[in-house]
Amino acid sequence: MGKSKRQIEAAKKKLAKENKNKKNVGGTKAPVVKEQNPEDDEKGLNLDTYRSATGNLVSKPMARDVKIDAFSLIAHGQVLIQDTMIELTIGRRYGLIGSNGSGKSTFLKTLANREVPIPDHMDMWYLDEEEAPSDMCAMDCVLEVGKDKIKALEELADEVLDTQGPESELLMNVYAELEEMEPQNFPTKAGLLLNGLGFSKEMSLRPTKDLSGGWRMRVALAKALFARPSILLLDEPTNHLDLETCIWLERYLSDYPYCLVVISHSQDFLNGVCNMICHLTPIKTLKVYSGNYDQFVKTKREHEVVQMKAYNKQQDFIKATKQFIASCGTFSNLVKQGKSRQKILDKMEADGLYEKVVEDFNFVFDFPECARLAPPVVSFIDLGFAYSGLEKDLLYKGLNLAVDMDSRIALVGPNGAGKSTLLKLMLQELDPTIGQLRRHLDLKIGKYHQHSTDQLDPDKTVLDFMMDSYPDKKMEQEEWRKSIGRYGISGKQQKTRIGALSDGMKSRIVFAMLAIEKPNMLLFDEPTNHLDMECIDSLAQAIKTFNGGMLLVSHDFRLINQVAKTIWVCDEKTIKVWPGTIQSYKKSLLKKMKF
Repeated sequence: MGKSKRQIEAAKKKLAKENKNKKNVGGTKAPVVKEQNPEDDEKGLNLDTYRSATGNLVSKPMARDVKIDAFSLIAHGQVLIQDTMIELTIGRRYGLIGSNGSGKSTFLKTLANREVPIPDHMDMWYLDEEEAPSDMCAMDCVLEVGKDKIKALEELADEVLDTQGPESELLMNVYAELEEMEPQNFPTKAGLLLNGLGFSKEMSLRPTKDLSGGWRMRVALAKALFARPSILLLDEPTNHLDLETCIWLERYLSDYPYCLVVISHSQDFLNGVCNMICHLTPIKTLKVYSGNYDQFVKTKREHEVVQMKAYNKQQDFIKATKQFIASCGTFSNLVKQGKSRQKILDKMEADGLYEKVVEDFNFVFDFPECARLAPPVVSFIDLGFAYSGLEKDLLYKGLNLAVDMDSRIALVGPNGAGKSTLLKLMLQELDPTIGQLRRHLDLKIGKYHQHSTDQLDPDKTVLDFMMDSYPDKKMEQEEWRKSIGRYGISGKQQKTRIGALSDGMKSRIVFAMLAIEKPNMLLFDEPTNHLDMECIDSLAQAIKTFNGGMLLVSHDFRLINQVAKTIWVCDEKTIKVWPGTIQSYKKSLLKKMKF
């Protein structure tokens, strides 16, 4: 986008040449990551070598702030970022945003693996996977991180003392950090962290092998927060959290004292945490804005208005000047004026012309109109459920609720209270332990849940997978391409192996599948995981225009605020209708929290 094919090919050759001849820069060496044959990647070989990065360290080798110039990044043969500056400054909390598939996660992985010259004394923590199941409990996992960090800091202090002497500024910073660690308070600090992330005391002492994947992800998050690294890299940290824990994490990170780079789709979270926004633009640069997300939107809009005015004015001048030059003909007095005007144009081009604003790609989609059903469509009658089947273990009991074709319900509450279970009951994947669940005979439910992308075949292209999934649909290939294209998957992406797509693009495939199935009712379980802001807004608009019913489980306040007419709170073994808005519910959670 914004670059010619020739420019992109030139960038690829330049990157390959630089990687081949890369030398030590600023006293540290970035690992060379060679470009990989896409066929090797498709076979699952060398999965971590699909990208190639270059950059030069321009900050001082022992400085706390990092500046890398001429940074470029290629992945799967495509240029993601080209010739831009990276700044990682202590005290700044960067929100990394950009369209799905633009390269945000790949960029974080590149930093985490030090594929560019980040000084060795800058400790980094990249949260990318859940804690491995083991006999260690959550508390011990977190405490181990503290012990390891103290050991690493002591070793660094000895090294700096030997190489730079006792007056080194870096040595003073290391000693200050060691003093702040306060190992005697580790158990208290770890307990507060785990409690904030939703662990009870009993659960924090349970072996991680007995915890679900979502809870092990919270253990991994607790370890990252306890480590308090110089550079903390978080990729969608709220994806496995409930609303209450999202609020706690937002408040916790809002005064993170070191450098934070976080990818998030949540406007509330970015507003509460970040003091800088780093935008991965459609023209493959990283543009940094001061302030939170709302300030970014305002500043970006103002800059674009000024830029377009300057661009249009300059283009009008160029057009008028060229017309004058063309009208000069061979008259000697006019030829002289024409040459003079041409020199003005040449100088303008040499100095650089204003560029036209290139917007992030935004797509609009909808869910097809469905057949209306007379109420009641789904009814809960004195319903209770327990996975054990025992009344003493009921998640909830005495539920008397209804969902119909006009319902726009957001289901909120703490993890483990039974939100996803309620959706499974509606889908008849589970049977009530007591009471009844009644469904309209003609009801057809479409469900999107946070693991829906697991059903996609990673070895097939998008187009082949969709055509194979619906053999009864008598559509020509061109019709399939148009149908898929409505969900922002177009051109080369339709012929791309699904396994090579970002999680956000995979989510769009699932939305396309939902639309093909034409349900009467939509159930969403954390649909915003991995979606960019524009895609979330498109989803919200599609829900608003859908003529069937909708029930949503989400931790995204922005989406809930846009689509929900009713809030159901699932907690304390029941489900109650909240009397206010989602914002008033958020305020009630804040009042209960202790920081």
